[in-house]
Amino acid sequence: MIRELMHDPILLSRVSREAAAADIPIAADLLETLAAHKQTCVGMAANMIGEFVRIIAFDCEGKYMVMLNPEIIKAEDPYETEEGCLSLLGGPRKTKRFQKIKVRYQTESMQVRLKTFTGWTAQIIQHEIDHCQGILI
Repeated sequence: MIRELMHDPILLSRVSREAAAADIPIAADLLETLAAHKQTCVGMAANMIGEFVRIIAFDCEGKYMVMLNPEIIKAEDPYETEEGCLSLLGGPRKTKRFQKIKVRYQTESMQVRLKTFTGWTAQIIQHEIDHCQGILI
């Protein structure tokens, strides 16, 4: 189901709880909502649709990917950039990101995975994990 986007910075600043198997339907809604906004958005966290649970969905080189409970366990090559956010009003804001990250996460079948991401995809993931932690750019 395509869900309405949340724009309240106070609510978006809440830290999300850990995702469980019962939260899988939220991942499906998140994917549908992301696909509905594909012209203006490359990633979403569950709190952007009003669900304060650690789930993100994003464009991974042309294919959508979902992560439950993502955690960056290694980050290399910091750089400064500017990012916008569909949930926040106003233009791009400055932020620090890493060119290469290693992420531990769970799949939609709750399997634990480790994967390394670089470049644009790594930047998207960092932005969405920040959302899960209540960090707004």
